[in-house]
Amino acid sequence: MNENIVEWVGYFATAVLMIAFLMKDVRKLRYINTVGCFAFIAYGFLLDISWPIVISNAFIATVNMYYLFIKKD
Repeated sequence: MNENIVEWVGYFATAVLMIAFLMKDVRKLRYINTVGCFAFIAYGFLLDISWPIVISNAFIATVNMYYLFIKKD
Protein backbone atom coordinates (compact mmCIF):
# COMPACT_ATOMS: atom_id res chain seq x y z
CA MET A 1 0.00 0.00 0.00
CA ASN A 2 1.09 3.57 -0.57
CA GLU A 3 3.34 4.61 2.33
CA ASN A 4 1.75 8.07 2.44
CA ILE A 5 -1.69 6.59 3.05
CA VAL A 6 -0.37 4.38 5.84
CA GLU A 7 1.36 7.36 7.41
CA TRP A 8 -1.82 9.47 7.22
CA VAL A 9 -3.83 6.73 8.93
CA GLY A 10 -1.28 6.88 11.75
CA TYR A 11 -1.53 10.68 11.93
CA PHE A 12 -5.34 10.48 11.96
CA ALA A 13 -5.28 7.92 14.78
CA THR A 14 -2.86 10.09 16.76
CA ALA A 15 -4.98 13.22 16.28
CA VAL A 16 -8.16 11.44 17.37
CA LEU A 17 -6.39 10.08 20.45
CA MET A 18 -5.13 13.55 21.39
CA ILE A 19 -8.61 15.04 20.92
CA ALA A 20 -10.08 12.33 23.15
CA PHE A 21 -7.85 13.35 26.03
CA LEU A 22 -9.11 16.93 25.82
CA MET A 23 -12.64 15.80 26.75
CA LYS A 24 -13.94 16.55 30.22
CA ASP A 25 -16.86 14.13 29.89
CA VAL A 26 -15.59 10.57 30.38
CA ARG A 27 -18.25 9.08 28.07
CA LYS A 28 -17.22 11.41 25.24
CA LEU A 29 -13.59 10.56 25.93
CA ARG A 30 -14.35 6.84 25.67
CA TYR A 31 -16.34 7.24 22.43
CA ILE A 32 -13.66 9.32 20.74
CA ASN A 33 -10.86 7.15 22.11
CA THR A 34 -12.59 4.06 20.72
CA VAL A 35 -12.58 5.64 17.25
CA GLY A 36 -8.88 6.35 17.71
CA CYS A 37 -8.28 2.76 18.80
CA PHE A 38 -9.96 1.40 15.68
CA ALA A 39 -7.87 3.77 13.57
CA PHE A 40 -4.72 2.50 15.33
CA ILE A 41 -5.82 -1.09 14.77
CA ALA A 42 -6.17 -0.36 11.06
CA TYR A 43 -2.76 1.34 11.14
CA GLY A 44 -1.25 -1.71 12.85
CA PHE A 45 -2.58 -3.98 10.10
CA LEU A 46 -1.34 -1.59 7.41
CA LEU A 47 2.16 -1.89 8.89
CA ASP A 48 2.27 -5.55 7.86
CA ILE A 49 0.55 -6.42 11.14
CA SER A 50 2.31 -4.72 13.99
CA TRP A 51 0.93 -6.90 16.78
CA PRO A 52 1.84 -4.58 19.69
CA ILE A 53 -0.21 -1.78 18.11
CA VAL A 54 -3.12 -4.08 17.22
CA ILE A 55 -3.27 -5.90 20.57
CA SER A 56 -2.93 -2.85 22.82
CA ASN A 57 -5.56 -0.85 20.93
CA ALA A 58 -7.95 -3.79 20.64
CA PHE A 59 -7.69 -4.18 24.42
CA ILE A 60 -8.33 -0.46 25.05
CA ALA A 61 -11.26 -0.43 22.62
CA THR A 62 -12.76 -3.47 24.37
CA VAL A 63 -12.44 -1.80 27.78
CA ASN A 64 -14.01 1.40 26.43
CA MET A 65 -16.93 -0.50 24.90
CA TYR A 66 -17.43 -2.46 28.14
CA TYR A 67 -17.81 0.77 30.11
CA LEU A 68 -19.89 2.46 27.41
CA PHE A 69 -22.38 -0.33 26.67
CA ILE A 70 -22.32 -2.87 29.52
CA LYS A 71 -21.26 -1.16 32.72
CA LYS A 72 -22.76 2.27 31.80
CA ASP A 73 -21.29 4.15 34.73
